[in-house]
Amino acid sequence: MQSDAPDWLAAARDALGRTTLGPHAQHKGRVEEIGDGVAMISGLDTVRLDEVLRFQNGQVGFARVLDPDLIGCVMLDTTRDVEAGAAVFGTGEVVSVPVGEALLGRIVDPLGRPLDGKGAIEAETRLPIERPAPSIIERDLVTEPVQSGVVVVDTLFALGQGQRELIVGDHSTGKTTLAIDTLIAQRDSDMICIYVAVGQKTSSVRRAIDALKARGAFERCIVLVAGSASAPGLQWIAPYAGMTMAEYFRDKGQHALIVIDDLSKHAATHREIALLTRQSPGREAYPGDVFYVHARLLERAAKLSKARGGGSLTALPIAETDSGNLSAYIPTNLISITDGQIVLDAALFHQGQKPAVDVGLSVSRVGGKTQAPCLREAAGTLRLDYAQFLELEVFTRFGGMPEGRVRKQLTRGARIREILRQPQNAPFRLADEVALMLAVQSGLLDPLPLAAVAAFRAALPAALNRDAAAALSTLSETGKLDPKTHEGLMAALGRLAASLSGGTTDATAAATAPDPA
Repeated sequence: MQSDAPDWLAAARDALGRTTLGPHAQHKGRVEEIGDGVAMISGLDTVRLDEVLRFQNGQVGFARVLDPDLIGCVMLDTTRDVEAGAAVFGTGEVVSVPVGEALLGRIVDPLGRPLDGKGAIEAETRLPIERPAPSIIERDLVTEPVQSGVVVVDTLFALGQGQRELIVGDHSTGKTTLAIDTLIAQRDSDMICIYVAVGQKTSSVRRAIDALKARGAFERCIVLVAGSASAPGLQWIAPYAGMTMAEYFRDKGQHALIVIDDLSKHAATHREIALLTRQSPGREAYPGDVFYVHARLLERAAKLSKARGGGSLTALPIAETDSGNLSAYIPTNLISITDGQIVLDAALFHQGQKPAVDVGLSVSRVGGKTQAPCLREAAGTLRLDYAQFLELEVFTRFGGMPEGRVRKQLTRGARIREILRQPQNAPFRLADEVALMLAVQSGLLDPLPLAAVAAFRAALPAALNRDAAAALSTLSETGKLDPKTHEGLMAALGRLAASLSGGTTDATAAATAPDPA
């Protein structure tokens, strides 16, 4: 009789036979209030912090405030179909995201759901967005460089693997551009790149993605987007979700670089959620835990010890200031958390000095320990020379052009400033930066007009590939600037300078001579 039964009936009987009968406990509550992306829920007295709650129509949120009578739930989906009295169920699970190699080359939201139309993501596993930072004993010294491809950063404020360097400046001063250039520069490395957009306009995110696809190694990038139109809950969890995705590669012994754009908007979202969930406001209406929110996030960036695999996670958080006010609440918090800051100045930006890095206010607390030895040797006293030039330039505005040594300092400083300019989305190789430093420090560029210096910078990569292939190969393999490599680079630089000046000048001839060392 059973053999004559249809397939579906046999399958149903088999499923019923495997079903375990008995009581099933379900944690159920009800919505008391709903609005502005936050639901106040009663009846869920066993819910834990950050637990995922599921509403009767399928929407999800997470428990953010645990009061004795009400649970403050931040929505991760639209609240359009959620009403007071609706049923809410506890899941027993905290907010987690998919991690693994399958995320590389994809654009996702903070829950790991694809936004690029390329189908579902087959993740290796899921990890919670809130994870403890590595302990002191699990960390190693930050000594390995991260080449940003930006001359002013690599020469004056070197980044290291495991460092947290804040990029801070006013609106539209090139903060995102500087971060994207650093991501693009990793096309020549094995570093995994994660770009987290928090509260950004869709057009801005689109430009960043197009730049990464056109010039970077997008197959080693993850773009996590929580745009300005996303639910506040998604914007709040975005940096933590990005950190978890990056930590997967760090814990495997690989190197990862994460850009969080930006934490000022994340702080504003945190303030919004805190006020809606009736937390006590503090300075500038931010809740008292806003420092801890960002501290526990950025402390997860670290260089792990060899016993833990030797992986690293480097963080470049971005913060926005108002009228250059670095003493505002959120910027000062982030400056105190991170290992240094790159300050972008609006006045420099409007003068055409891009990247508009203020070398006086910017600093890397890791220092020259992470700078590539060949670049440190080539740069020499660049920072001191440039600082003296900026002071002298201010004084000379009140009088005529000085003579002698001061005039030479002004000429050299103007060339340094021109070299530190760089077009957007065009990061330099390490060898290009070393060659630029050799050219400006040797005085090779002093006889050239400033317009020719810009042409020199633009033509440099092709000239080195053509005339100094052996020196480039040696520099890439050893990372050291030995006398033979120095001579090869200077010969190529001399030929390029001569072609731009219309002939060989005394400075060019002197610069192309072998290094006495």
